[in-house]
Amino acid sequence: MKMMKNLTRWLLAGLVAFALGPGALYAEDDAWRLGMTAGVGAYQEGRYAEAEEKFSAAVKEAESFGAEDPRLAASLNNLASLYAAQGRYAQAEPLSERALAIREKVLGPEHAEVAQSLHNLASLHAARGRYAAAEPLARRALAIREKVLGPEHPDVAQSLNGLVELYRARGQTADAEGLAQRALAIAEKALGPEHPDVATSLNNLAGIHLAQGQYARAEALYRRALAIREKALGSEHPDIATSLNNLGVLYATRGRNVEAEALYRRALAIREKALDPEHPHIATSLNNLGLLYAIQGHNDQAEPFYTRALAIDEKALGAEHPTVATDLNNLALLYVARDKTAEAEPLFKRALAIREKALGAEHPDVATTLNNLAVLYHNQGKTAKAESLYRRAYFIREKALGPEHPNLAVSLENYAALLRKTHRKSEAVKLEARAEKIRATLAAATTTQ
Repeated sequence: MKMMKNLTRWLLAGLVAFALGPGALYAEDDAWRLGMTAGVGAYQEGRYAEAEEKFSAAVKEAESFGAEDPRLAASLNNLASLYAAQGRYAQAEPLSERALAIREKVLGPEHAEVAQSLHNLASLHAARGRYAAAEPLARRALAIREKVLGPEHPDVAQSLNGLVELYRARGQTADAEGLAQRALAIAEKALGPEHPDVATSLNNLAGIHLAQGQYARAEALYRRALAIREKALGSEHPDIATSLNNLGVLYATRGRNVEAEALYRRALAIREKALDPEHPHIATSLNNLGLLYAIQGHNDQAEPFYTRALAIDEKALGAEHPTVATDLNNLALLYVARDKTAEAEPLFKRALAIREKALGAEHPDVATTLNNLAVLYHNQGKTAKAESLYRRAYFIREKALGPEHPNLAVSLENYAALLRKTHRKSEAVKLEARAEKIRATLAAATTTQ
C-alpha cells in the first residue's frame, strides 16, 4: 500500500519579497541617506548583520525628524524587511504597521509607498499563515500600483508574485498560474531576462507547475532561475539556497534522490552560514533532508532532522502555523514507518486540525493528512474510519488538483486497496483503472516533454 509522503513546502522568494529603498531622500541628511543606501546594499548581498546595524541606526536617526516623517517610515520599512528575511516575523510586524500608518497619513491612501507597505504587511501575514488577512492588503497594493505606476511596472510584478504565493499556499493553483505568467512577462520586459526579479517569477511559476505535476516544465524554470541567481547574486546568497531547495524538491519527487540530497545539503550550508540558526528556511532544509532519508528507509538519520525542524518552526512561526502541520505530518510518517502508531496518530490529528483551521477544509494539504491518517487506520483494521477519510481525501484532491494529478492517483489506489480488503472488488477495479490511466498519461507527458 502506498502512503503519501508530504514533500515539505518549498519557500519561494516571492513570499516575503519586501521592496527595499530609502524612500524620499533629503540632501541635508547625508548620514541618514548614506546609511540607508549601505544597508540596502548589504541586504541585497545577504550580509544581514551589517544591514541590521545600518537600518537600526537609520531608524534611530529618523526618529529625530518627527514621528510622522516619511524618512522614518522608510527606515522602519527596511528594518522590518530585514527582520522578515531573517524569519523574525514578530519583530517585523509592528514596524511594518507603523510604516504603513505614517505613509497613509502623510502621503495619502493611493501613493506608491503606501502600496509598498501594504505589500510588505501582506507578505508578513502570509508568512505567518494568516492568509485571510493577507489577501485584501495584497490586492489593495496591486490596485494602487496598477493605477499609479502603470500595468507593466516591476512593482506590479512584485504584487502579482505576492498574490501568486498566497494562492499557491492556499492550494489555488489555477488562480495563481495566470498571475505568475503575467508577473514573469512584466519582469522580463522591464528588467531584462537575467534580473533577479525575473528569477523570482520563474521560481514561482515553476512551483505552480510542480504542484500540478508538470515536472519537466517545472525543472526547466527552476534551472533558469538558479542560473540567473548564481550569476547575479553569487554562490552563497540565501536566494541561491531557495533555488537549490526547490530544485531538490523536484528531484526528490521524481525519485532522483542522490541529486536531491546534494542540492539540499548545499542549500542548508548556505542558509546556516547566512541566516540565524532558528530561521524557518533552515527548518525547511532540515525537513527536506529528513524526508529524503525517510523515503529511502534511513529512519534513524531522518528523525533528528525532523525534530530540529519542528522545534525551529514552532518557535519562529507559532504552534498553529501550516508549516508546523507539515513538520508534524512528516514526523508522524516516520513513526508509522517505525511501527510507532500510537505516537503517530496524535501528530496526524494535530496536523489535520492546524491545516483545516489555517487553510480551509478543501485544501490539498488537508487531503494529504486525511490520506495519511486513513492509511494508519487501514493498517490497524479500522476500516470504517479509514474509508471516510479516504473518500474525503479523494474528493478534495479531485476538486482542488484536477482529474489527472498524481496525488489523486495515490488516493484512488489507497481507497481501492481498502475496497478489495472489504470484498468490494468491482468498485476497486474501477478506481484502479482510473489511477492507472492517470499514471499512464503522466508517463507519456514526461516522455514527450
